[in-house]
Amino acid sequence: MSLHWYLEEAARRRPDHVAVEEPGDKAITYRDLARLSDQLRDHLAGSGVRTGDRVGLYLPKSIDTVAAIFGVLKTGAAYVPVDPAAPPARNAYIFNDCTVKVILVERRLERALRDEWAKLDGQTTFLVMDRGEGGLRASLDLADRASPAAPVPTVHPPADSLAYILYTSGSTGKPKGVMLSHGNARSFVDWCSEVFQPRVEDRCSSHAPFHFDLSIFDLYVPIKHGATIVLIPEEVAREPVGLAKFWAGKKISVWYSAPSILAMLAQHGKMETHDYSAVRMVLFAGEVFPVNHLRGLKRKLPHPRYFNLYGPTETNVCTYYEIPGHIPDERTEPFPIGKVCSHLRGIVVDVDERPVPPGAEGELCISGPAVMQGYWNRPEWTQRAFLASGTGERWYRTGDLVIEEPDGNYRFLGRKDRMVKKRGYRIELGEIEACLYRHPDVREAAVVALPDEEVGLRILAHLATRDGKRLSGIAMKQFCSEQVPVYMIPDAFRFHPALPKTSTDKIDYQTLKSLGS
Repeated sequence: MSLHWYLEEAARRRPDHVAVEEPGDKAITYRDLARLSDQLRDHLAGSGVRTGDRVGLYLPKSIDTVAAIFGVLKTGAAYVPVDPAAPPARNAYIFNDCTVKVILVERRLERALRDEWAKLDGQTTFLVMDRGEGGLRASLDLADRASPAAPVPTVHPPADSLAYILYTSGSTGKPKGVMLSHGNARSFVDWCSEVFQPRVEDRCSSHAPFHFDLSIFDLYVPIKHGATIVLIPEEVAREPVGLAKFWAGKKISVWYSAPSILAMLAQHGKMETHDYSAVRMVLFAGEVFPVNHLRGLKRKLPHPRYFNLYGPTETNVCTYYEIPGHIPDERTEPFPIGKVCSHLRGIVVDVDERPVPPGAEGELCISGPAVMQGYWNRPEWTQRAFLASGTGERWYRTGDLVIEEPDGNYRFLGRKDRMVKKRGYRIELGEIEACLYRHPDVREAAVVALPDEEVGLRILAHLATRDGKRLSGIAMKQFCSEQVPVYMIPDAFRFHPALPKTSTDKIDYQTLKSLGS
């Protein structure tokens, strides 16, 4: 079955129940969400979108964007969401890389994207959507008056058909597209149903942007169960006082976000001034949750169940751990990432890809129906991402180093490469370095990540310029903002006559880390 079958079933069972709420007290029922996505399906089909095609989404989070996602899926195509706040050049690269047939773009974002698209000589159709009163429906109605779209049947493709491509940071300096099928996503959603037992009366947060893998839970789990998705407004998503008030005021019962967001709320959100009695479950994923901040959150929200979810975009959640009701004051170690989800299998291997016994350090590898199809148009990357064993089973190499503890839970130790996570986003430090090397005055660049008690992680860029002079930090941030998303911009820049080298004349990252922040 397809992902959009969830919406069809919910619209049949609970047509008048609110499916999605967005800021400004706007809401849409399941019946109307299904109809709006049908209307877009017809227009996309009229624009030539067919099963197996890709459709780009360059839209801010809204009810209309949820409808757009389901409209794309109903054509049998896959959606490719991008960050509306990211540089237009990066988004144009993503759309061109996966040869989207159509781009759905909000009008205010259209001109900048067209300018970048023209440089790539790409072929596509732009469907421009107005925001505000009427939004997507008004845009489609206007198009219908000019040239009515013929109704077409909804396509329900096979489980192995591509459903969406999520682009993540790439070590080569360019983002790479992770291909996920309907079957990949459904296996995860069905597992969530088994473990978390969602209820029809649940009000589920949608904090993560739709180009982030946490959004798969946010979208499809509530809709499968006929619950309500509450879209978090972008202007308060990282503003602790406003976000704390929003959470309580909207009576959100199931919360899911990166730990840094929850830590920010616990420290600065003044949560004690609000009523959170509706909350029954708090889920977090994407990075390590410092125990002191988790303890502080549980003191303010003692009643919900807490789950630590772990997994890369390539597998979605693959292990989980329920946090105990009481966290002793003397505990300083982060909690484990837990045991492998029931629909997946896990092994830990050494550098020679041989399984290691419990208690030995190694790389966590995952197999099962949630594991990605591969990287878009990158067969060599796909091949390297899996174990080379000849067993016929596909084992995805997560790149995460773990130890299996005596109770069967995995404890996260770190990465075997230079990928880090900040606010839940996966960041390849090499992509930031590639960005910095594009600056005409930069001769050498090295980027390191340092733990930070307040924000979890700080990214530092160490630079040597061609003329030996310091560059303005503000100007460097501005330059980076035109190349990479906001979450990848270094927190600080340090300048050196030359960067330290190892005995083999490579950049000495350990020395740079020892310099601190």
